[in-house]
Amino acid sequence: MNYEETLYSLAKDDNNIIVMTAENRAPIRSLPNRLGTQFIDVGIAEQTMIGMAAGLALRGNIVFTHALASFLTMRAFEFIRTDIGIANLPVLMTGFIPGILSEANGATHQAIEDIGLMRMIPNINIFSPSDERDLVLAIPTLVRSRMPWYIRYTNRPSVVEKHSEFVIGQSEEFGSGNDIVIFTHGYLFAESMEAAESLENLGYDVCVVNMRTLKPVDEDVIISHALNADVLCVVEDHFQKGALFTIIAETLTAKNISAKVMPISLNYWHKPTLMKNLLLHEKLTGKAISERIISSL
Repeated sequence: MNYEETLYSLAKDDNNIIVMTAENRAPIRSLPNRLGTQFIDVGIAEQTMIGMAAGLALRGNIVFTHALASFLTMRAFEFIRTDIGIANLPVLMTGFIPGILSEANGATHQAIEDIGLMRMIPNINIFSPSDERDLVLAIPTLVRSRMPWYIRYTNRPSVVEKHSEFVIGQSEEFGSGNDIVIFTHGYLFAESMEAAESLENLGYDVCVVNMRTLKPVDEDVIISHALNADVLCVVEDHFQKGALFTIIAETLTAKNISAKVMPISLNYWHKPTLMKNLLLHEKLTGKAISERIISSL
């Protein structure tokens, strides 16, 4: 089942689930005709959408909102902060083409500061799925939580046979090595797994941690690996500041734990090009990630 069918299944069984969009319908194109009055398109008006979602949530609804991640998190930031965050309302905000998924779009459409913005707002939680299976697996739990969520949308096919049961605030681990631990989330999980395979072929014991929720974050897994691993590597399609690298640094600092932490992320808006070329140019392929880790050692 994909994301669209998951929303439809939930909404058809619960009249209090409302699906909204700010004109962006690509991943949910069939829902307007199928959901009727449970689907609302506000047009290119992200702020209006968030304000309406807050009003609907105050009246007992659970609301899914959809927009391009860059415009959702920046254009509607004040509305998310004030209407959703302060009121702590059950609104799930799905950002389309986050991070490097914007690939051929320029800087205006690149949401690579979105996690940093959203995690600053009290009550706003963050889910960054590694693939569509991970996304679909989590949605029912996020709905039942009746908490506000920012979701980094992806429809990437899975690179693992099975994800573990989704639990808010818990990561999942692939491998058990302590030479190198790769912390990652979202789209670059696949490249991180490729990098781990390359490193294992060179004789390193590697573990890949798919963080899943970045807020609340799995502090236990961060601390455990910081105390036992030779090096922690953070791979993410976000600015180096504000997302997982910052989260790990904050977690370890608060516990007075010292560890070697290597960030592999973005320091500027990425080159607009097709994904294959983008990964090569930014050195985010599995091969390039493994080479960058080895050079740091």
